[in-house]
Amino acid sequence: MSREAKVPYDPPFAFHPGVFLAEKLEEMKMSNKEFALRTNKPEKTITAIIKGESSITPDMAVVFETALGIPAYMWLKYQSIYDEFKARERKEELLKESIPWMKRFPVAEMINKGWLPEAKTPEEKTKALLQFFGIASYAAWEDYYLNQKLKTVFSISLFGMEKLEPISVWLRRGELEASEIEVPEFSASKLKTTLSVIKRLPNTSNGDISGLKELLAKSGVKIVLTPVINKIPLTGATRWLAGETPLIQLSDKIKSNEQFQLTLFHQIGHILLHGKKDIFLNGINYPGLVLSKEREAETFASKWILNEPAEPKDLKLKPATKLVSQGFINP
Repeated sequence: MSREAKVPYDPPFAFHPGVFLAEKLEEMKMSNKEFALRTNKPEKTITAIIKGESSITPDMAVVFETALGIPAYMWLKYQSIYDEFKARERKEELLKESIPWMKRFPVAEMINKGWLPEAKTPEEKTKALLQFFGIASYAAWEDYYLNQKLKTVFSISLFGMEKLEPISVWLRRGELEASEIEVPEFSASKLKTTLSVIKRLPNTSNGDISGLKELLAKSGVKIVLTPVINKIPLTGATRWLAGETPLIQLSDKIKSNEQFQLTLFHQIGHILLHGKKDIFLNGINYPGLVLSKEREAETFASKWILNEPAEPKDLKLKPATKLVSQGFINP
């Protein structure tokens, strides 16, 4: 006989265990004061439980078992079901509060791409979006992507950027794709010896990066090709996952093989030349952008692909003085 799939118990309503305690005491014709005396608990504590203002602890459950003959696990089960019910109530309220936040994202496009499950109501869409980011609330999203509360993982703030919501979606999608790739510990020496082979790979701008993915994986580098969303201008990004594994994320908007190679080697340059704490985004200006590191990565890519230092026209970086005046980089 096949086992049926277990469905989480989610009752439409749950009673506080104090309700059952009140019914039992009434059945026994026992007052709150007498029960408090028999259990050696303050009367105000028993009254608070009956009113639903206080919880039954494991210690109380064991005492109630002795005094009333109802097993301790039953009292704890009643309390657990009630606590979970109230927690889910609070979660539903939080979902409603998060709906305006959800509406800032290209949810319909994410559903069409299969990045989110089909959802009809605003609450369903909000819940799916929170699960996509792996966060519990919109405040957690802001702390991660805007307030830099976890700089060891996400070291830049997207605050003030155009299309910051879809950009965060694209970056998160890359992380999810990368989580399905297994690689050994990163080795800079192995990556360097692989560069000449990578350069000779056939056209990879057509979306087939299986050979490239296999080559980079040998040196401990993950690479993903993520479809562009909401027409964001990003062509690539480089960051270290958990400070241990480098991830190269490229956009499918790159159409020519030359541009693909230049962008790829640009990201590799960041991995080999710069620290693990930085996140580098190609195609946009962002707070924390360091122009000198972008120049170094471009020089690295040019030497490998063009065999001479050059700045590709598609870099589109503003002059350093303008970046400084806008607060993108420190002078």
